[in-house]
Amino acid sequence: MRSTTLLALLALVLLYLVSGALVFQALEQPHEQQAQKELGVAQERFLKDHPCVSDQELGHFIKEVADALGGGANPDINSTSHSNYSAWDLGSAFFFSGTIITTIGYGNVALRTKAGRLFCIFYALVGIPLFGILLAGVGDRLGSSLRRGIGHIEAIFLKWHVPPALVRILSAVLFLLIGCLLFVLTPTFVFCYVEGWSKLEAIYFVVVTLTTVGFGDYVAGASPNQNFAAYQPLVWFWILLGLAYFASVLTTIGNWLRVVSRRTRAEMGGFTAQAASWTGTVTARVTQRGGPPEPPPPPEKERPLLPPPPCSAQPTGRPPSPALPEKAEPPSPPTASALDYPSENLAFIDESSDTQSERGCALPRAPRGRRRLPNPSRKPDRPRRPGRPRDKDMPV
Repeated sequence: MRSTTLLALLALVLLYLVSGALVFQALEQPHEQQAQKELGVAQERFLKDHPCVSDQELGHFIKEVADALGGGANPDINSTSHSNYSAWDLGSAFFFSGTIITTIGYGNVALRTKAGRLFCIFYALVGIPLFGILLAGVGDRLGSSLRRGIGHIEAIFLKWHVPPALVRILSAVLFLLIGCLLFVLTPTFVFCYVEGWSKLEAIYFVVVTLTTVGFGDYVAGASPNQNFAAYQPLVWFWILLGLAYFASVLTTIGNWLRVVSRRTRAEMGGFTAQAASWTGTVTARVTQRGGPPEPPPPPEKERPLLPPPPCSAQPTGRPPSPALPEKAEPPSPPTASALDYPSENLAFIDESSDTQSERGCALPRAPRGRRRLPNPSRKPDRPRRPGRPRDKDMPV
């Protein structure tokens, strides 16, 4: 991730936190002040009704009650009606262990002994990674099962000639709806029936639990009236499946955002290239209008055909007959520099000469009675002095 993207994301998260803090402060602070006033009024009324109790004694008693409540004591329990109730029976302890490795940590029950706190440290260090591996496996298997079921529905839509883009959108919506129906709505009605909560309280507990926030103000199975021992372990298995589903949803959203980001980068790259091309074209047109038109660039000259290197091997057999030229041109006068000939002036060279030149041999002598064409890539021979005999081996 780039530094600018990271800083922008950090600024967005901080802005989100500040906005949430302002909203929660506006909603909860008046309620807190009202509760504090009601506590003060109740304390004054108690002191008036019981003048034998001093203000210091009442404050000390309230502090002891608060500590006992924080330690897991329940004021609704007495020694007669709930004599066998314990917050640390096997089912409750199993549920507490599950809240540790799932990192929910409701906080309604806390450890008070030093040995328990020391054991909790090592238990969490080993259990949290172990649960993470289990959660990844269950989420993969659960997501595959849901996608396989949705795939059959997609096949039905495709048979009905529904556009593929619309089918993808419908499959994503169905994936979310089925998961919310199984892991959010159904547990909400179950908790409303078993715990006696309202629908808002039940869905509040479901969302707070599956997001691993876990405030602890509402906890399933914490009521002393709950006598079913396997109730809280079953709640923990629901938490496992719900967390796995939400993990698969978050993974799908992350993959989708990654694909969208790649496509956006590719499209932006194409737009940038088009903008650069358009800018160059406009600049060139403005430059041509402002000044005299530039002459077209001269055509590139082709390299002249170099004479073949001399070959020490003697020509054998019959010399190949060269193609008859249409008209022989006289040799050009000697110049001080080499000449460049266009390609059409080299069309008279036959295929046999090209083949032999590639093999590294000189051109064969033309048969007697026929005039040989001058080689345009060679300079003309100097005129011989009069009276000098001509060498028979010298080529014409």
